[in-house]
Amino acid sequence: MEEKTDLVEEIPMLPKQTSESPEPAPESKTKYYIIGGIVILVVLALVVLATIFLAKPANSQTTEQIRDIVIIFMALVSLVIGVALVILIIQLSTLINLLQNEIRPIINSTSETVNTLKGTAQFVSENLSEPVIKINQLMAMIKQLFSLRKR
Repeated sequence: MEEKTDLVEEIPMLPKQTSESPEPAPESKTKYYIIGGIVILVVLALVVLATIFLAKPANSQTTEQIRDIVIIFMALVSLVIGVALVILIIQLSTLINLLQNEIRPIINSTSETVNTLKGTAQFVSENLSEPVIKINQLMAMIKQLFSLRKR
């Protein structure tokens, strides 16, 4: 028979892992912090400028309109928050009902099963294992006794 040494297959190499991690590098994190800080400063400056502009007596009509719009917006937000709280309370009551009526019986059943297994193990230990161990002990003693007499 001919030996075929040319059939050795090359093991495919896994692609090299790059040192890039999914988290951004510390330089890019500081870049994001700087951009975030600039955005916060710009928004704060706009709020201050809008407040100064709206505080002038000449702009009282615009201020009243913006006030009315904000009041309507806050009422809508309060309504949405109220609906969310009602849904949360309903979900919480459903969870409590589940825990009391379904989980507690399962835990009680499991506890009874464990107690039954504990009793079964104790029964088997007392009525099966101990007699077998005692018989083996007696047989070992007899075997040792006969081996001492032969010497």
